[in-house]
Amino acid sequence: MFEALLDGLVLVFQLKAFLYLLIGAFIGYWVGILPGVGGATALALMMPFVYKMTPAEAFPFLMGMHSVVQTAGDITSVLFGVPGEATTVAIILDGHAMAKKGEAGRALGAALTSAFIGALIGAGFLAFFIPIVRPLVLSFGSPEMFMVIILGLTCISTLSGHGKRNLMMGLMCAALGFMLSLVGQDRQAGIMRFTFGQIYLWQGIPLIPLVVGLFAVPEIIDLAVRGTAIAEDLPSGELRKGVLQGIKDTFRHLFLTIRCALIGTFIGVMPGLGGAVAQWVAYAHATQSAKTPEERAGFGKGDVRGVLGPGAANSKEGAGLIPTVAFGIPSSTGMAVLLGAFFVLGIIPGPDMLTKYLPVTFSLVWTIVIANIIVVAVSLLFIDKIARVTNIRGSLIIPFILLLTFIGGYTASNHIGDLIVTLLAGGLGYLMVRYGYPRPPFILGFILGHLAETYFYISTTRYGVEWLTRPKVMVILLLAVAVALYPFFQKRRLMKKKEAHDARHG
Repeated sequence: MFEALLDGLVLVFQLKAFLYLLIGAFIGYWVGILPGVGGATALALMMPFVYKMTPAEAFPFLMGMHSVVQTAGDITSVLFGVPGEATTVAIILDGHAMAKKGEAGRALGAALTSAFIGALIGAGFLAFFIPIVRPLVLSFGSPEMFMVIILGLTCISTLSGHGKRNLMMGLMCAALGFMLSLVGQDRQAGIMRFTFGQIYLWQGIPLIPLVVGLFAVPEIIDLAVRGTAIAEDLPSGELRKGVLQGIKDTFRHLFLTIRCALIGTFIGVMPGLGGAVAQWVAYAHATQSAKTPEERAGFGKGDVRGVLGPGAANSKEGAGLIPTVAFGIPSSTGMAVLLGAFFVLGIIPGPDMLTKYLPVTFSLVWTIVIANIIVVAVSLLFIDKIARVTNIRGSLIIPFILLLTFIGGYTASNHIGDLIVTLLAGGLGYLMVRYGYPRPPFILGFILGHLAETYFYISTTRYGVEWLTRPKVMVILLLAVAVALYPFFQKRRLMKKKEAHDARHG
């Protein structure tokens, strides 16, 4: 295992792989800085470029990009009160309040340092967990893998939002994605399904045009409708001032930072919760560190601990790779797109990633660490100049993103159908955003649909209906049911608490 860890480090520091890592980190940095693009969108746009890469080159490129987006997004959130990423909203509360008080440098120093510590903890957890999860994965047969896929889809769908309506919307989106994954030739019987006589659809709907359209086009439309600059003017004052103080604050509250990083790690492992949840839970824990009511009242008004907590939740990126690599169950939208890259490169997540491709798996750990070291160092050196990019007008950015969108979609199979799928997926994505339908369940249903079908076919062919009585299958099934019903119990419990509170005070 230790030899594989060293081999992973050697893979990252090969010339081409390291160059791709630098390019990926560079792209991810600007994606995080610019509000509205999103890490998942960037991954979708860049995924076509990995076709001719080896896995050892493609993963440093993609993971180097994805692992630094939240770190860079914290910068925009602190400076402008505008989340660079959907996962960096919580840090606005105290980070932007500090910036308005003239402590932008201190807030950025704390955010970047805590994010770096969180990334190290998340990567370390991934490296530590690999040898533990390896025998577990190897003991899973096709029935267990099928139920794990169902569990993952249930987690994503039920955690799409609170309330019965959001639950149904999440399940509907997952079902739609699952249904679209059935387009093409049946993998067992060879029968054509939903192809409408189009040869283009014989192999199914291509993943890349679908993902590119679904995530990129709605962001472009939103930016065009707003018709303004991406962010407001830079705040007055010198950004470098107080950076050192923010770094000191991180180590002064080191145990709080570590605890929040562990919270981010735990949430990152669980499919469906995502980075936004990790930040909010970490922020809530940070507020609990206040010893007096006066201290707690200071949160939201510029307490540095309100920056350290969400920043440390960056650990979710490393932890989120665990279910993705081990079971093929993405823990977030970005991981869902990254899972698509695994299939593009011909790698099936699961036992192969823990045996045949173990050095490549460990290279992901090293990529997270190295990319964050580079990004944090660059941010601290050039933070005042880099932040000015957010003043660029949206009209100048839209053509570039639009070009990447159609190039990315067309390179899937160099067929006009790719562009049609991109446009149709873009229209669908816009409608989903417009009417509040979650996209992650849809894309996960599409990606995992053919795997679920394959595992179900193998299970029923080999075991008949008896596979439903296997102990692990029954345990996972009960867990999936519990996850599906949890939102209802949670809502009922909150209502009872509210009624009790009203009864006491009213």
